[in-house]
Amino acid sequence: MRFSYLDAAPPIAISHRGGNEVAPENTAAAFEHSLSLGYRYLETDVHLSSDGILVAFHDADLARIAGLPGSINDQTWDVLQMIDLGDGNRIPTLAELLVSFPDARFNIDPKADNTVEPLADLLEELGAVDRVGIGSFDDARISRLQERLGPGLCTSPGPAELFAYISADVKPTVAFATHGCLQIPPRFGQFELSAGLLGSAHDLGLQVHVWTINEPAQMLELLDLGVDAVMTDRVAVLKDVLIERDQWSPYPEKLT
Repeated sequence: MRFSYLDAAPPIAISHRGGNEVAPENTAAAFEHSLSLGYRYLETDVHLSSDGILVAFHDADLARIAGLPGSINDQTWDVLQMIDLGDGNRIPTLAELLVSFPDARFNIDPKADNTVEPLADLLEELGAVDRVGIGSFDDARISRLQERLGPGLCTSPGPAELFAYISADVKPTVAFATHGCLQIPPRFGQFELSAGLLGSAHDLGLQVHVWTINEPAQMLELLDLGVDAVMTDRVAVLKDVLIERDQWSPYPEKLT
């Protein structure tokens, strides 16, 4: 096995931002709910506060989730930690999540350039490199984290590299061999995930993870195609689909 992060047997169930069924996305309560169902793969996003704290939050601004003006980057951690997202839920730091859930695997999206070095520092400090995967819409961020954290870091290619791969008629490339998985939506633009692309990725030793899949019919379609992981907001729904297929197995309490 090339990457410790991918040590679970496919298909892997990934909780997108912790799910949104019982608590706001990217909150400790959302992640705790997913873990209580048997999930061990949690996806989250990181931004940096004005005083250098990595927080688990998707948007650059506070409007959609908190109903407040302003951006994450402009707020200190002292201010951010006091924001009530509803029912007492608050914005967590990435460090809190990694420490609070030591047996979970985290798929992390660094949402801005200023998150890259602090993220690398934190993963090294906590010894968490082997239990995270990195995906981003920015190729340079992925490359920099690979440089900083070495070949044990599991990554997915960024959009430029992915488009180059697809447009090259799915021919193996040396660059792609540095990644552990392809994390993609099943359809975007004129692209549609096919058995051919899936097989080519597998030939390169890459898993194919699809996002964000919330409807049971599409979950079934993609699982039938043979994807290696499904990322969803509707964590209970995906669990039920996998149980019906006899493909659900909660991960062991300790992942090594």
